[in-house]
Amino acid sequence: MKTENSNKENIYEVIFEIVRLVPRGRVTSYGAVAAAIGLKSGARLVGYAMHAAGTAKPKVPAHRVVNSKGLLTGKHHFQPQEKMQQLLEKEGIKVKNDAVVDFNKLFWDPVKELSI
Repeated sequence: MKTENSNKENIYEVIFEIVRLVPRGRVTSYGAVAAAIGLKSGARLVGYAMHAAGTAKPKVPAHRVVNSKGLLTGKHHFQPQEKMQQLLEKEGIKVKNDAVVDFNKLFWDPVKELSI
């Protein structure tokens, strides 16, 4: 019988697999990832998974997941907090006032891109 903890780990792995598909130089949102796995109101669960992604193998580019308005709401989970912005900028993504510049242009929707 599966435990609640193993169920959480399984759903996190599904989330991690989708986030690993986000192309370099693009971003997605917590809600878009949740919709891709059939949990339209599961954005918070995706956030919890991104917080736990630091030890995942292979690596999960959690810095590419932002909120639905392009805000870096997860930055407080990076050490130092500026790290999320630095990782995005290293990929050519401009960030101003904790928001992705040209968010709509850079947004990667897994439902559309993966034909889910």
